[in-house]
Amino acid sequence: MYVGVLELDVLLGDVRSLKQKRAVVRPVVAELRRRFEVAVAEAGNQDLHRRALVGIAAVSGDASHVREVLDACERLVAARPELELLSARQRMLGPED
Repeated sequence: MYVGVLELDVLLGDVRSLKQKRAVVRPVVAELRRRFEVAVAEAGNQDLHRRALVGIAAVSGDASHVREVLDACERLVAARPELELLSARQRMLGPED
């Protein structure tokens, strides 16, 4: 079994309140869940208006499949015009860990 984790640090566009932030982040989280069947949540920077840390996790018996899914998730977030992807960090745990 392989577990992959992806942390995405994103900068939000014209957001002036935490309520507006939720309105931007929530649809992205929902789309990632629906399209890729991954576990995803806003995992950091909850008190900042214009920054969000989105955490994504995927599990599979094949390491390359996990990497493909996480790479596709990263591409989807990077393509969103209302977000600017500042950094992406991917980690993998396998049977030897």
